[in-house]
Amino acid sequence: MSPNLKQQPKVIWFTGRPSAGKTTLALALYEALSDRGFVCRILDGDVLRDGLNSDLGFAPADRIENIRRVAEVSKLFIETGLICINSFISPTAKIRAMAQQIIGSENFIEVFVNAPASVCEKRDVKGMYKKARAGLITDFTGVSAPFDAPLNPDIELKTDLFTVEACIAKALDTILPLISVAPAIRH
Repeated sequence: MSPNLKQQPKVIWFTGRPSAGKTTLALALYEALSDRGFVCRILDGDVLRDGLNSDLGFAPADRIENIRRVAEVSKLFIETGLICINSFISPTAKIRAMAQQIIGSENFIEVFVNAPASVCEKRDVKGMYKKARAGLITDFTGVSAPFDAPLNPDIELKTDLFTVEACIAKALDTILPLISVAPAIRH
């Protein structure tokens, strides 16, 4: 617990295929938690790959190192009492397990942003799926690199079936009890 911030620091880890809605939901969750007085930070895959992890590609070893670095930064955030909201494809069970091990399972909330590949491809405003199918991008998750859907996530949000608002309401049902600190009873 963070006594100064009056919250239980946790890492809320959004995982899912490219264009499933991870960043959209992470930003909406950030807003919902901030509106309730929680102090949060967002770590986003695209942002970190442009900065801290700009030296990494998408080969399997680089993907592992990308998530290892993210997990270490996340751990630093929660050690200072913050709630860390992460948005990363994190495509394999092995990679997600490594992140959870670094952060600590008691501090790790896995959120599977689930949308069928066909829906993700239709949402892809960057045209990455099209480029990957044309062979212009290698190691693209869901086309030329695997995506292992989480078998037992803490939360599953089906973004092809529910609105952002409905997904956030469902996520909050699970997350709020885990991050809230009960008020002290005064005698």
